[in-house]
Amino acid sequence: MSKFKIVLVAPEIPGNTGSIGRTCVALDLELILIKPLAFDISEKAVRRAGLDYWKHVKLTVYENWEEFMEKENPEKENLFLFSRFATKSLFDAVIKPNCYLVFGSETKGLPENIKNNFIDQLVTMPMYSEHIRSLNLSNCATAAAYEALRQIGF
Repeated sequence: MSKFKIVLVAPEIPGNTGSIGRTCVALDLELILIKPLAFDISEKAVRRAGLDYWKHVKLTVYENWEEFMEKENPEKENLFLFSRFATKSLFDAVIKPNCYLVFGSETKGLPENIKNNFIDQLVTMPMYSEHIRSLNLSNCATAAAYEALRQIGF
């Protein structure tokens, strides 16, 4: 049984995706990327970036959100979509095995149509300073992964 999966929708910064991939390897999680990707994830490209662990990432790539939904067929309550505009904190969510932690792109977040269709599944990471608009994607994904792991049991 899968612990949970991390999903990146249209990631833009290869370093963030690489760092999230490293977290996935560390926690034995699957990483799902949903196109469009703003960078090349070929073996040569990631090797050149020094990501020697990338070959160990359990990676699935989907062409779009619709293909992801069709092939993965997640139950709605197993989706946790991250948005800085969500009103529910991740720490108030009940996370169970086989869930999906879903993150949008670094500059745009999740597309509006996805957020609108899963409004009850939106969660946020708390931020208490008015000087910060958002958290770094890889930091947020890693913090969320460890909270999910804590909730479902190490």
